[in-house]
Amino acid sequence: MIALDTNLLIYAYREDSEFHLPTLEQLRPVIEGNRPWALPWPCVHEFIGVVTHEKVFKPASPLSSVLGFLDSLFGSAQLHLLSESRGYFEKLRELALAARLKGPRIHDARIAALCLHHGVRELWTADRDFSAFPQLKTRNPLENM
Repeated sequence: MIALDTNLLIYAYREDSEFHLPTLEQLRPVIEGNRPWALPWPCVHEFIGVVTHEKVFKPASPLSSVLGFLDSLFGSAQLHLLSESRGYFEKLRELALAARLKGPRIHDARIAALCLHHGVRELWTADRDFSAFPQLKTRNPLENM
């Protein structure tokens, strides 16, 4: 199973992104396909916060439109939403201590821990910060396009 990071959700949603069309091209087979895929809940929350933030996007996206986009993703029969459950905190502890994290980097560790805890084999992301977690394979589907 693969999981999608926040930045790819933003690119897929925001038509003004230079990465919009290439992201849609890469994500459509995942979202519409027959194989399981995942979204960590922290990525969903972060996506909503970023695209509706007036200091990030001018104009910011209307909340109703953002929620409608998420509803369309949630309609995928193959989607797994990743949340914390028993055993998650041990994975977070392991990752955070190994990478000697502090401050906002804990957010990335949370996503990585959720993925590993739920058996995600690969996180698709355009964020290089996940290299701090070698236990989780990452792939930028927009590279070499």
